[in-house]
Amino acid sequence: MTRTAPQQWMIEQHRLGHSLCLILDSEGELNTRRLLSGSQDAGQYCSVYSETPVSDLADAGPFMFLIDNPEDGQLNELLKAPERNWGWLASVAPEAGLNELVRHWRERLIVGTRPHQALYRFHDNRVLTRALMHLSTGAIPGYLGPIISACYWQGQHWKTLSNPSPGDHPVPESPAWWNVPAEGDQSAYLRKVNARRYLLAEHLDAYAQMAEQQDPGLWLNAQLALADAWGWQSSEQLEFLLAQSLKETDGTLAERWQAHPEETPAAHFQRVYKATQFWQGDASQ
Repeated sequence: MTRTAPQQWMIEQHRLGHSLCLILDSEGELNTRRLLSGSQDAGQYCSVYSETPVSDLADAGPFMFLIDNPEDGQLNELLKAPERNWGWLASVAPEAGLNELVRHWRERLIVGTRPHQALYRFHDNRVLTRALMHLSTGAIPGYLGPIISACYWQGQHWKTLSNPSPGDHPVPESPAWWNVPAEGDQSAYLRKVNARRYLLAEHLDAYAQMAEQQDPGLWLNAQLALADAWGWQSSEQLEFLLAQSLKETDGTLAERWQAHPEETPAAHFQRVYKATQFWQGDASQ
């Protein structure tokens, strides 16, 4: 049987005595996550977002799994479809194991400084690829930490990279990976994650009620598309649109709020915002 490049890499890493880990995009690969978690002990896998400030997203965030058998057939579907960008593979020293790997990435989950913080999508092989392309050799140990070797799909073929100094490295004061150019797909993902966090934190009941009537992911995509069409990009504008859209989930709000000809996004927002304040204030009296 012909082995794929990642299978060969796993066999070699296992032969060297290293532990194998799967870093999985849980949101995009729920079936695989359920399959693996259902066949492993609780200590063999972990939700990275749990026990962090973004624990409300734990179920949709990345999961890590220890892989005992490098020829585990449960991974075949993933390895044959790398274009799904499901994540990547890593090897670590047995004494580091899963706990150290999870702790390492939890310390690197947030990029930027307040109020411009965002979640770092480290589990996306495209994000990993861009980082490893731009980072200097000296910056790689602080980025990969306990990882001895990484195996990932870089868009056209499988690639492996060895960490020159695996171990416990502190997060640098100004991490070099913060400055790696982000592609549109990552920016859009981070925007959606932050929008969902806002809804869960500030409008949980209304958001849950809406989710009972329609797909919450499709609904949120529609609101973000509307914000793009109107040029409402600031946090204030987007939060206002989301909050008001929850009050009218049938789409009529978007029809009433259309921009006037030659109206700038800022003027459009101010007009709608003031009108909403007036009518909602009048209705409460």
